[in-house]
Amino acid sequence: MKILITGTAGFIGFHLVEELVKQENTEIIGIDNINDYYDVNLKCARLSKCGINKDLVRDNPLITSSVYPNYKFSKIDISDFETLSNLFRQEQFDIVINMAAQAGVRYSIENPHAYVGSNIVGFTNILECCRHNRVKHLIYASSSSVYGMNNSIPFSEDDNVTYPVSFYAATKKSNELMAHTYSHLFHLPTTGVRLFTVYGPWGRPDMAPMLFAKAIYDKKPIKVFNHGNMLRDFTYVNDIVAGIIKLIDKLPDERSEQPFYKIFNVGNSSPIKLLDFITTLEEAIGRRAILEMLPMQPGDVEVTYADTTKLEKAVNYKPSTSLSEGICSFVDWYKLYYNPDRF
Repeated sequence: MKILITGTAGFIGFHLVEELVKQENTEIIGIDNINDYYDVNLKCARLSKCGINKDLVRDNPLITSSVYPNYKFSKIDISDFETLSNLFRQEQFDIVINMAAQAGVRYSIENPHAYVGSNIVGFTNILECCRHNRVKHLIYASSSSVYGMNNSIPFSEDDNVTYPVSFYAATKKSNELMAHTYSHLFHLPTTGVRLFTVYGPWGRPDMAPMLFAKAIYDKKPIKVFNHGNMLRDFTYVNDIVAGIIKLIDKLPDERSEQPFYKIFNVGNSSPIKLLDFITTLEEAIGRRAILEMLPMQPGDVEVTYADTTKLEKAVNYKPSTSLSEGICSFVDWYKLYYNPDRF
């Protein structure tokens, strides 16, 4: 089986590679544009851990991993339709897992054009390439942010998601609509995964755990929005990856109400108070945080909470890593990578 994973220099894409290369008779090809939305060195370090030497990375040619013989990587932007099309024609993928996207709720308010290029144009290119190359299953990352100001708790895939409150969320909801159209018109099997507040080792620097850990080590204030009155369904990255992998062989049912098309929540189903999350992080680091209480940020929501009933029924899986366990793993990695006690 040949699998394309987009966004493999990114947080979740990197972890997907680390798991999928362990499967027998599986060939993985990863692509990423390695943009500078955040520290490129972190992205290159993820690639390096997977055996991809950053000095060998050039536009387009496939590089074979020095660690995993069944993994190859190429620097490709999914918004580049011609290059992407050539890769699909050359490799003839069985499965595509699209993790490439411009991330970040707040940044989408400042720079919406970046989200159109990657999340709309890029995703259209992925759909077109899958359609014309007989891909058996497209799995793509959506987001819990599509639920917007939804008042129905926990969030169910059947809830109304027509009112996103950030441009990022709007692009993710657009992806779901686009995928549905391709599933309906061209019988392309697509599965969207609505991911809930992912955290863990190798995370993005703009995500709360990384921002909070850095602030604690630097003895600087943590910005706590909505005065701490927020609940987040923090989900450990390995649980997210396990859920996605279990869905690879779970093709949408052709006899269902929406043939060839599925949406699943992937979350821990155990919302944590933001202040409790900070306390757990303090305990793992062994230092107290300085808190700066602030009002709600534009584009944010007070609660995220995944109903994972459909995921459990479909693949008999439910994320289960406890917050304390996940935070300890994250902090252990953070200390190794950033060496914050060096001074």
